[in-house]
Amino acid sequence: MQKGQVVKLDRGYPLVRTEHGELVRCEHATALVKGEEARAVIGDFVDVDVPEGHDKGIIGGILPRTRAFVRKDPTERALPQVLAANFDRVFVAQPLADVNVRRLERELVLAYETGAAVTVVLTKADLAESEEHAVAVRDRVRALVGPDVRTLVVSENDPASIEAVRALVPAGTTAVLIGKSGVGKSSMVNMLVGSAVQETTPVRDDGKGRHTTVSREMVAVPGGGFIVDMPGVRGLGLWEADAGIGAAFADVEELAARCRFRDCRHADEPGCAVRAAVDAGELSAERFASYQALKRETDELRDRREEARRMRGEKASDRTKAPARKGKPRKKR
Repeated sequence: MQKGQVVKLDRGYPLVRTEHGELVRCEHATALVKGEEARAVIGDFVDVDVPEGHDKGIIGGILPRTRAFVRKDPTERALPQVLAANFDRVFVAQPLADVNVRRLERELVLAYETGAAVTVVLTKADLAESEEHAVAVRDRVRALVGPDVRTLVVSENDPASIEAVRALVPAGTTAVLIGKSGVGKSSMVNMLVGSAVQETTPVRDDGKGRHTTVSREMVAVPGGGFIVDMPGVRGLGLWEADAGIGAAFADVEELAARCRFRDCRHADEPGCAVRAAVDAGELSAERFASYQALKRETDELRDRREEARRMRGEKASDRTKAPARKGKPRKKR
């Protein structure tokens, strides 16, 4: 039995780099699949056996994860889906010329929930209407994410902007790059690597991104670590996201701590600091509405999980087999 790491995951079988540097196509052991209902994902460290005369290696175990990127499985009512594991930083990519604030807030919640460092990358800056427009968008995003999170503006015409991203993926680290299809993730990976390792396609005529990247792969950054270009995911359902919401909406949580009542719903209760801030123009009503919607989504999912547990006859103290997350969400750049 050897140790290895999943370095590529596509529609076929996981590709594992063993501790000896060999690349082996693998399948999961039957006992692992049936007993744990688990699959290795990109970045997972695994136990691999390569039986003599067998055309594939066999993944017999998945080592504990330091952190994981988890969303609610879009095909299930209340189950988690792990997309990547064992990384150090999450890059959240948004196109500078068309920032979707609502999606950015959701992406930040999911990124913070992993416990990794978080950086926002505004791509395709060369398509901005003007330099003034680029600066205005950057400042708006910086105001949204807060002073503790670095926001980078990237343009293929500005090598220094690519170097700023590369500096955040030093040797011995792994970064995950998330964002919807068409935001320029693959192009940024190509710029980081210095060659066309990822296929790119233009955005469709209706403005929606094309799913160019269909596999997840750990790409080596010259002079640095690895970066994983995640396929554009349309569904970003929250899983256990209380900590992530608290980090992404630290300003709202700080106000909530000043409310007169600890269980304030921020509706019509007297002494509500959040409502007072909205009325005074200190907190955007739109941002507060996003916060409330994400909190409701998390609470409703929690209720559904508890109902599912009761239906299965489990105790309330029983926990689902959700991936472990190490530490609290980090907002440091």
